[in-house]
Amino acid sequence: MAACVSRVELSVSCRSLLDRDLGSRSDPLCVLLQDAGGGRWAELDRTEKITNCQDPDFCKKLVVDYYFEKVQKLKFGMYDIDNKSFDLNDDDYLGGVECTLGQVVSSSVFTRPLELKQGKPAGKGTIMISAEEIKDTRVVYLEIEAQNLDKKDFLGKSDPFLEFYKQSDAGTWQLVYRSEVVIKNNLNPCWRKFSVPLQTFCGGDFNKPIKVQCADHDSDGSHDLIGTLETTLAQMQTAGAGSLVEYECIHPEKKQKKKNYKNSGIIRIKSCKIETEYSFLDYVMGGCQINFTVAVDFTASNGDPKSPDSLHYISPDGINEYLIAIWSVGSVVQDYDTDKLFPAFGFGAQVPPSWQVSHEFALNFNPSNPYCQGIQGIVDAYRQILPQIRLYGPTNFSPIINHVARFAAHSLQQGTAAQYFILLIITDGEITDLDQTRQAIVNASKLPMSIIIVGVGEADFKAMEFLDGDNGVLKSVTGEPAARDIIQFVPFRQFKNAPREALSQMVLAEVPKQLVSYYKWQGWPPLKLPEIKAM
Repeated sequence: MAACVSRVELSVSCRSLLDRDLGSRSDPLCVLLQDAGGGRWAELDRTEKITNCQDPDFCKKLVVDYYFEKVQKLKFGMYDIDNKSFDLNDDDYLGGVECTLGQVVSSSVFTRPLELKQGKPAGKGTIMISAEEIKDTRVVYLEIEAQNLDKKDFLGKSDPFLEFYKQSDAGTWQLVYRSEVVIKNNLNPCWRKFSVPLQTFCGGDFNKPIKVQCADHDSDGSHDLIGTLETTLAQMQTAGAGSLVEYECIHPEKKQKKKNYKNSGIIRIKSCKIETEYSFLDYVMGGCQINFTVAVDFTASNGDPKSPDSLHYISPDGINEYLIAIWSVGSVVQDYDTDKLFPAFGFGAQVPPSWQVSHEFALNFNPSNPYCQGIQGIVDAYRQILPQIRLYGPTNFSPIINHVARFAAHSLQQGTAAQYFILLIITDGEITDLDQTRQAIVNASKLPMSIIIVGVGEADFKAMEFLDGDNGVLKSVTGEPAARDIIQFVPFRQFKNAPREALSQMVLAEVPKQLVSYYKWQGWPPLKLPEIKAM
């Protein structure tokens, strides 16, 4: 693995994007892809979607590892987003540009015309990209409220939101944060606590001018300015412990026109704190071990393994969907585990010699030592056990989740960021013990573990999507909410014709965030603190 020289964040703006929506303007989003070889591109990051806008300044920065010794080919793609699905294939393409990261970092602002394909311009659309090295892992946390804001809507009060800008060395203002939640119909709003990386917020300079803009949100994108103020992080930091920092929100035109104009409201900083935020790599490089466990569904609904119709049927070239999922995910995770010994289990089968149904039997038939040597060891154990068991049922997830949770709970006694557990469950469909599984997940959400579910076959995976919790917080039957989102569900059929790394990238995308969020929640730093916080 090459040493990462540094990380850079890319700020993206576009002008004169194509208009693909009837009756309104496009809702653009920018996706960043990296050349994965063989004509394939892998997604690295994407911005937020901006509604009704042909000249977007994206707030979310695109973060990429920068390797001086590599030619890193990148593709920036603009899409008009008209639905909630993550997949961009069903969204209108507004144009893109291919370049190298070296070209971007060596330009103060990298500007290019957008193209629909090689040599075909996307109207007059252009893209502007600027890069900034991430040297600082501190984060600014802010709580802000306002009072007596101007009323901007004819039939109601204003719907205020905030934008923060930092001043660049050239004197221009660059957007660094836009409040996500628009507070409807309220002239005295209190915004949700939010955070911005210190590097993004002010480049680490506590005295760099910061402009705050308060505007009234309009769904057609023509937001009305309520007022602005200028400050610095140093000034805002004096807030807290009961003392608020107050600013008058001034509308420049009103101030010029009206003699008795006072202000358009008061903005108050309730608290402003700076904390160090550790990354996934900080924890891994600091000595955190990632423990990987696999659980395979051997219920009868998979079909007889001897029949070519069965999901457990091993094709002449030696594979099936279960094996591909084990290889794809395991080959990435194994790099983070020093002993390369992985416990592997099956569930939902009748197991010799008693032929009782078991929901957590060792694939190697050795319950006291269920560890397989490397991913190849799991694959070998799976192939050997298939002819020796009878596929049965029901499909119970809770026993294996509770099994791994016991190990995760035991590791908690160390009180350090030393062990994290990933459970990969590969299943063909409907879950029988949904209520018990919900409780098991809620319990596990308080432990250092993540659960990945890969659904194989053509079944309806509604229950899995429900467990994933992307549409709201998962709750147990008694109403207890999960402490954090620890489930990632992916249906294998979406990746049937994709390169193998696409499945692992999608399945493992959430794990670094889940690991970091857990240790942050516990207040645990990495075992060994990074000596240089520049990476």
